[in-house]
Amino acid sequence: MIIKPRIRGFICTTAHPAGCAEHVAQQIRYVQEQGDLGQSAHAPKKVLVLGCSGGYGLASRIAAGFACGAATLGVSFEKAPTEKKTATAGWYNNVAFEAAAAEQGLYAATLDGDAFSDAMKDRVIAEIRANLGEIDMLVYSLASPVRQHPRSGELYRSVIKPLGQALRMKSVNVDRGEVHEVDLEPATEAETAATVAVMGGEDWEFWIAALQEAGVLAPGFRTVAFTYIGTELTWPIYWEGTLGKAKEDLDRAALAITGQLAGLGGDARVAVLKAVVTQAMSAIPVVPLYASLLFRVMKDLGVHEDPIAHIQRMFATQLCADEPMRLDDQGRIRMDDLEMTDAVQEVVKQRWSEVTTENLAQLADLQGFREDFLKIFGFGIEGVDYDADQDPTLGRS
Repeated sequence: MIIKPRIRGFICTTAHPAGCAEHVAQQIRYVQEQGDLGQSAHAPKKVLVLGCSGGYGLASRIAAGFACGAATLGVSFEKAPTEKKTATAGWYNNVAFEAAAAEQGLYAATLDGDAFSDAMKDRVIAEIRANLGEIDMLVYSLASPVRQHPRSGELYRSVIKPLGQALRMKSVNVDRGEVHEVDLEPATEAETAATVAVMGGEDWEFWIAALQEAGVLAPGFRTVAFTYIGTELTWPIYWEGTLGKAKEDLDRAALAITGQLAGLGGDARVAVLKAVVTQAMSAIPVVPLYASLLFRVMKDLGVHEDPIAHIQRMFATQLCADEPMRLDDQGRIRMDDLEMTDAVQEVVKQRWSEVTTENLAQLADLQGFREDFLKIFGFGIEGVDYDADQDPTLGRS
């Protein structure tokens, strides 16, 4: 079939097999061009990535495997293809990653299913025991809006809302390119608690506890979970809203896990990353407008990074480096340093106050935002023939 993007709301319901494969290949080539990190004494050798199939999780798996030479085990929840319907982009990404790893002689296995479940934890432990023995790093990069609690069975759904009072904020309709204001109703206590249950640190703690109890964590084991803080332009809907409460719980979990790992000489960190286009981020009101303004400024200054460049820099300068990590007063790794410079933020804030539908193209990079969104699903990738016939099953039907 000829596969084209079909966009509905904040998702694309199709994914391009060849496009996804080439996108993975381009990211692999990028980290290889930046140099070998595997000789560092701090480079991980056996890595578990939870949420491995796209965005920062996939980038972390690529950096671990192809920059550090690590064996990688990934977990993600994907939809397989049929002869008439494409798989999720993550399914194609996982296939492409495993094929590339095999060519390099790297161990790579991917388990598909609910990463929040105890059953998946058992599957992962069995795989580690059978093929890795132990792991020395876990990257926690889950981005699901729903979590079924493994102990109570209760189903929690996260919401993206402010706290305390209703807000009216500037935003953008990405499809139409229209700047407008949105009214945001405050979350209830129950909605806030549900968001913390889905996106906070409890599941991260459950994973470390299960792996440690199973005896599959190596001495000096490290784990990192990803977060975003941003600036006062997005704080009302992000850091000061329901998402912020979940992120605060992630900080709490990092301290608890570090204490839990003391006997192994282990460490848990939250890494604050820069704003990039992800499917989850595209659904957050206000953030796409901020990101579009940010991208234009950072590109003009020559400091913009896509997910793979950002994560490769994190591995090179923080996780695998001999120098002390760049930490804030909460002990978080600060990888948003380029985004948060005065040179960037002063221009973004000025443009935020000035931006309208009429001058959006001059002040922001909405086109770049749209292009990055399509790349998530394998579209708009250089070197791919999008008029060529594709087998969505990759011959696996």
